[in-house]
Amino acid sequence: MVSPCLSFNLHHPTSSSSSNFRPLTLTLPKALRPSPSSSFPRSNELKPYTKPTTIPLPKRRTALAPMTVLSRPPGLEFDADPTLTNEDLRPTTPRERTFSGWEMASLWVGLVVGVPSYYLAGSLVDLGMAWWQGIATVVVANLILLGPLILTGHPGTRYGIPFPVLARSSFGIRGAHVPTLLRALVGCGWYGIESWIGGEAIFVLLPKSIKQSSSMLTQPVPWLGTSPLEFACFLAFWTAQLAIVWKGMEGIRKLEKYSAPILISLTSCLLVWAYVKSGGLHHMLSLSSRLSPSQFWALFFPSLTANISFWATLALNIPDFTRYAKAQKDQILGHIGLPIFMGLFTFVGLAATSSTKVIFGEVISSPIQLLERIGGPVTMILAILGISLATVTTNIAANVVAPANALVNLSPSTFTFRRGALLTALLGIAFQPWRLLKSSESFVYTWLVGYSALLGPIGGIILADYYLIRGTRLSVRDLYSLSPSGEYHYTRGYNLAALVALGIGILPVIPGFLHKVGALGNIPNSFVTIYNNAWFFSFFLAGFVYWVMSNLAGKSRKVLPYSDPLLGPEN
Repeated sequence: MVSPCLSFNLHHPTSSSSSNFRPLTLTLPKALRPSPSSSFPRSNELKPYTKPTTIPLPKRRTALAPMTVLSRPPGLEFDADPTLTNEDLRPTTPRERTFSGWEMASLWVGLVVGVPSYYLAGSLVDLGMAWWQGIATVVVANLILLGPLILTGHPGTRYGIPFPVLARSSFGIRGAHVPTLLRALVGCGWYGIESWIGGEAIFVLLPKSIKQSSSMLTQPVPWLGTSPLEFACFLAFWTAQLAIVWKGMEGIRKLEKYSAPILISLTSCLLVWAYVKSGGLHHMLSLSSRLSPSQFWALFFPSLTANISFWATLALNIPDFTRYAKAQKDQILGHIGLPIFMGLFTFVGLAATSSTKVIFGEVISSPIQLLERIGGPVTMILAILGISLATVTTNIAANVVAPANALVNLSPSTFTFRRGALLTALLGIAFQPWRLLKSSESFVYTWLVGYSALLGPIGGIILADYYLIRGTRLSVRDLYSLSPSGEYHYTRGYNLAALVALGIGILPVIPGFLHKVGALGNIPNSFVTIYNNAWFFSFFLAGFVYWVMSNLAGKSRKVLPYSDPLLGPEN
């Protein structure tokens, strides 16, 4: 039987006697007292412990199989899947937003003032345009490109994400590898072209005694397509650039910032030389057009496409840079410098190219060949310094960052920015850039216009998704998540609408490209027209197809909160 009172005897653990302590008695309320008939088993009647029955629950299906432990890299306020992020892909923190408007503009100075820009401007004169027609073509192209450039840079500044991560919103977590690798492929080709130009500068600087020492060194090798000595100069310049690449984005920022004034000064020196040697501005710009009106318009549109394609590469992956901008106004003001600086440098290139007709009796569109004709030790050293600096600043910023980040996005656990940059440089050799630069026509019509068919549809799809489908609202958390319920998981990580739109944007351009390289014979004029306007056609076609397919699939715009952007709603 149980007493109506419960007694607890509390003893001090160190006391040897219990005489000084009284029992503590607690009395239960009458309503809680057990009835007299109630009985409890005594201590010797307790049954042994029996393990409770375990009911197996169904395993939860997740996209992580086997289970992956999520990590949180510095700068992330949420757990991100380790296969989708590392130090180079995570969103930038406010402390890392160091690019001001001037520094963004300095980036464009370093990019614009380079041999390819000069060569592109000179190629227009070489193909028959007058100087003013060439400048008008370049400025119009860059004004057209300014819109996509600013629009694509917006999510980079707002969310602090690079281009490979932005591509996940439209192409899917896994599907983003397709556009980033296509952009990387073009970047590798450009890296090889820029490195070859820098190698040519070293070759020009070499004493004539070395060049004339052995015909084996200076004679082109048929299977290689160039001479061993020129190829060695190319490899020397190729290797020298890696030292700057190894310092990462901060090293690139400082290089662009401090090289801009030097490049502007050296460009001014070239303009002054052309002015003095040709006998004045009138003689510099005396070269008139060799084209009839119909011939000009036939040349204008593919040239316009080529000039847009020239910077369409960077317009696509510009979030890689705008993610470091302090605010939206800084990235916008910085980008306005593109048509301004490109127009001014095109004037210098066209004026210098036109003046060569007066000075040397022939048009010299290559600045390397022009410097070789100028001669003089001081001039040569300054010129080689300028070409090398211009080439390095353009090549690293425009042609290393995007391919390196694309490879990091492909496998963050395998690639870092440095490893991606190294592989980019190796692939640049495989493109054999000396063959791409063998003539103005191959450079403009085959290379520039050709790859615009790859980049145009990617840009159209990304902008249609970001502005028309999502209204500039992204979930940064879902951009780094493999969860099937994530916003950007789509079909096993691939957005089929984006991939179909990409294919539809590229396919109509292929016949014109194959005809241009000689793989196809006669083709309908419509395919030639499509190819000559490849960027425009593929950009708008792919963007429109993606928008239609997304709406037909019932993909509604999600109104996401402004908690994700790191700089607040005003950005």
